[in-house]
Amino acid sequence: MPIWNAEYETMPREQLAALQLRRLQSTVAWVYERVPYYRQELDARGVKPRDIRSLEDVRLLPLTDKTALRDTYPYGMFAVDLEQVVRVHSSSGTTGKPIVVGYTKGDLNTWTELTARVVSAAGVTAADRVQVVFLYGMFTGGWGMHYGMERVGATVFPAGSGNTERQLMMMQDFGTTAIVGTPSYALYIAEVAEKAGIDMHALPLRLGLFGGEPSGEGMREEIEQRLGILATDNYGLSEVMGPGVSGECEHQCGLHMAEDHFLFELVDPVTSEPVPAGGEGELIITSLTKEAFPVLRYRTHDLTTIETAVCECGRTSARMRKVRKRTDDMLIIRGVNVFPSQIEDALLAVEGVEPHYLIVVDREGAMDTLEVRIEVSPAIFSDVMRNMVAFNKQVGEKIASIVGLQAKITLVEPGTIERTVGKARHVVDNRTQF
Repeated sequence: MPIWNAEYETMPREQLAALQLRRLQSTVAWVYERVPYYRQELDARGVKPRDIRSLEDVRLLPLTDKTALRDTYPYGMFAVDLEQVVRVHSSSGTTGKPIVVGYTKGDLNTWTELTARVVSAAGVTAADRVQVVFLYGMFTGGWGMHYGMERVGATVFPAGSGNTERQLMMMQDFGTTAIVGTPSYALYIAEVAEKAGIDMHALPLRLGLFGGEPSGEGMREEIEQRLGILATDNYGLSEVMGPGVSGECEHQCGLHMAEDHFLFELVDPVTSEPVPAGGEGELIITSLTKEAFPVLRYRTHDLTTIETAVCECGRTSARMRKVRKRTDDMLIIRGVNVFPSQIEDALLAVEGVEPHYLIVVDREGAMDTLEVRIEVSPAIFSDVMRNMVAFNKQVGEKIASIVGLQAKITLVEPGTIERTVGKARHVVDNRTQF
């Protein structure tokens, strides 16, 4: 596939590091002058912008968490006057005040450039007709990918989320060749199409660009098989930019990171110390070119690894492993650390399990309980009870082998677990009531 911006995407790493340092120094000076929160934090550490002399000096800077962004709601972290802000996005604010982010005209141009890189790496060209099924509005997902698609010259259908029957009608009538949304919604589209007797393999659809929620290789394979497409992952978060932070190329061997616009670190989530090369750690991001809403060492809470070897596609940018785990979604059950992604991997390794499940954690007396409700294929569900019992045991043993805990397995009919057009909900932890 063609590389959208070869000057930066194939830049020698020594040259890239020099560019990152210049931009880091400029960013620290920018926020010190314009963002009171960061000036106070830097002063408290006795750090001045002139102290940043190497990339390693990024560790002199404060870590930034969502708490700081909520405490300065709505505009306290902005580095420019509102007259210079041409776009505002925000998080959902389901757990309190939302996080509000702003963009200058320059920021929007950068955002569009970065998403153009992501969609080009995935294989989108000017010949494509792209259906965006992300929620539009204050959420950054739909907008960022939309403008990147337009930048590369593709025709964009801003369908938004929901009304799946209409989405399928558009795919058939408009000749959609690429779809953009969450992986769970892509599977739901496949499910609705199958019930309606629509052969997705007969449509022009060839490519899917997915983000907004974690998904494993099992789910990717399911999407590719049922929709007849190549499925790629992309990554971003509103606090840093939105989509465009990183994205997969056609080789699907990690997400290429926009290192000329962001400085990435991996740290131990407990000690905040750097992890050894090749190790898993929490991704920390410092923006290098943001004007309205720059961030220093933002804690994503996403766990990943980073690979710096040159990719087969020719890009020299580092690649991050797709995010499957977050430090704040880890469940501690009877003293065992359990990530929902581990249970998903166990389920999708068993033939007959549908990619729809719900993890229910509860407490009986002083004991935590773990239940996994899973949908199974119609053939499994309608089979004789003896085989269903054996299947239940097989699933339970697979989960126990991966997470080290026995779980109650509840098989439910296909279509029973709630579907969503946004991020899928996979965990209910009732222990918060105790």
